[in-house]
Amino acid sequence: MRLVRSLWRFLRLVEHLMTGALIGLYISAVSRFGRRPLWVPAVVRWWHGRLCRALGVRVRVSGRVAGGCLLVANHVSWLDVPVLGSQAEMGFLSKAEVRRWPLVGWMSAIADTLFIERGANQVGRVGAQIASGLALGRTLVIFPEGTTSDGREVRRFHPRLFAVVQRPGLQIQPVALGYRSGADQAPDSSVAYVGDDTLVANLWRVIRHPGLIAEIRFLPPMESRAGEDRRSLSARARRRIVEALSLEDKAKAGGAFVSRCAPHASPASGADPGTGVGDGLPGAGRESESSLAERV
Repeated sequence: MRLVRSLWRFLRLVEHLMTGALIGLYISAVSRFGRRPLWVPAVVRWWHGRLCRALGVRVRVSGRVAGGCLLVANHVSWLDVPVLGSQAEMGFLSKAEVRRWPLVGWMSAIADTLFIERGANQVGRVGAQIASGLALGRTLVIFPEGTTSDGREVRRFHPRLFAVVQRPGLQIQPVALGYRSGADQAPDSSVAYVGDDTLVANLWRVIRHPGLIAEIRFLPPMESRAGEDRRSLSARARRRIVEALSLEDKAKAGGAFVSRCAPHASPASGADPGTGVGDGLPGAGRESESSLAERV
């Protein structure tokens, strides 16, 4: 029975990717004539939700997306992107290398992903784009850890992009992400995309999982306090997520810590040692589509 279920999910996944490619071709063709369809954000949201269903991932949500906020979430897996993207029309951030990848980069660009050159000093430009999008009511997501964890901890948030929401009228909405198996309330680290894990192995574990549940907690939006610097703001957002996940705050209790996917400077980690920009979409590496954070 488990093999039949896994095979069915695999076939659904292949069909879903082919459907996305066909939709992408249509959008690309129409956009060449300056007529980009207005329904693209809605279709992207639908595509994310359908991917979760194809993989058998059940999504449980508390709270709701607050429009016009910068969503900051903890980062466990490439699954974070479709799980979050299925909840609202939202954009993500990615390093520029993702744009050049076959299929994945092309589909990311069609979905209006913001790209940044790894190692380049583009935070000001990207920050202006983010602020402009937020002012127009667009929802954007970043994963400030800059890498993934196994779901049993939340790494330190890199604060550079938090300066964007220190402008009047802009807010942050912390988002707590977690995965569990069926009725078990403990974090399910088997689906975390960390360490030397490969996409194929990770994807197969997700496909074979008997009852994977993704839990999203959209926490109340928060603003920068008077005189608060970006380090304090990022730490406050992180603390809310840690509390929502009922995790031990290792950064507070024991100082700096290192997760199993730690080596930021290692080429194998996929993260840039200077920016914390990770790889991107499914198939990309440890840092999913919107991993963008700078060390300060």
